[in-house]
Amino acid sequence: MISIHKKLHDSARTELTGNILPFWMNRMTDEKNGGFYGRINGQAQLVENEDKGGILNARILWSFSAAYNHLGNTKLKEMAGRAKDYTLAHFFDPVFGGTFWTVDYKGQPSDTKKQIYSQAFFIYALVEYYLASGDKSCLDKAISLFHLVEDKSFDTHKNGYLEAFSRDWNLLEDLRLSAKDDNEKKTTNTHLHLLEAYTSLYKVWKEEELAGKLRNLIRIFIYKIIDRGSHHLNLFFDEDWNSKSSLISYGHDIEASWLIYEAAAVLEDKDLLLSVQDACIKLARAALEGLQPDGSMIYEKEGTKGHVDGDRHWWPQAEAVVGLMNLYELTGQHIYLDLAERCWNYIEKHLIDRQNGEWFWSIKADGNINTTDDKAGFWKCPYHNTRACLEIMSRTKS
Repeated sequence: MISIHKKLHDSARTELTGNILPFWMNRMTDEKNGGFYGRINGQAQLVENEDKGGILNARILWSFSAAYNHLGNTKLKEMAGRAKDYTLAHFFDPVFGGTFWTVDYKGQPSDTKKQIYSQAFFIYALVEYYLASGDKSCLDKAISLFHLVEDKSFDTHKNGYLEAFSRDWNLLEDLRLSAKDDNEKKTTNTHLHLLEAYTSLYKVWKEEELAGKLRNLIRIFIYKIIDRGSHHLNLFFDEDWNSKSSLISYGHDIEASWLIYEAAAVLEDKDLLLSVQDACIKLARAALEGLQPDGSMIYEKEGTKGHVDGDRHWWPQAEAVVGLMNLYELTGQHIYLDLAERCWNYIEKHLIDRQNGEWFWSIKADGNINTTDDKAGFWKCPYHNTRACLEIMSRTKS
């Protein structure tokens, strides 16, 4: 298995340093208006005047910070600093607190709603930048966002976090992250990325209040979000935690399987870790229903109607590699490491754009490249594939 370890490690490092990060440094840096451009379309054409999304900018900040923390390249730290400066200057609301959803290409607020999903990513990014730079003000900013989320979004009566608010923190009628989502008050996606953000924050700020909130998020996943029959994640809920959708997202299943375990591990509670391990294994194995013979993972399935979206989106492939490696570590079963390698081979063969850089949005179910959706944009960010490469490198280092 050592040869597989070395191959995965070297391949991930080459992809990260030779393709992913150079694309964002060379193609996406906005020298005229600051920060990073908002979009490159599926034909690899720059759209200079596109709005700049908070999710995109937080993920760029996280990606360059995390890459620097692993690789130590000063250019990566400079890029992280560029992203930090821009986000602090343009995305943080000086009046009501929190972060804007979008700004225009000149950096002026465009959509001022406060999506909790977005607040989570800024916590995640600021903590990683603090680790890269030692800038205590960024950690303080992340802590302030944590308190704001708890104050404005936490449901003190029925548990969990409400989705979206106006600029001045009134609950919105339209709570959706995107047009494809159900308009429900609580979603797995937001809870998953709060879990991720709070895990990261706890690594550097071991406060009892945060530990309790992180522990509570883990329990929400175990007892409310993971379906006890199928072991898939339920995705959309009303405020009483009634599931409102039968959609299965294989990418979220496999991603959650390792993020939940990581959250329990950072709390250093052996009993908690043992209690979630079985659930994480079952969740990862349920996700493998979407794994195909060529190593790829299909996007999603409508559980009631049986409709399958067989496209191979970029981010479930990245998460599948990490989730499979984590499943191998939890079970000791080498088949999961073999499957991780097979999925990585699929990425190398089909998803990486050798001509224009980065990864394609997806490979369609018929095998053709999707050139309609963005190469870089509001949702197409360096976070999933950068993190996958870093996780591969960390988990395979000798």
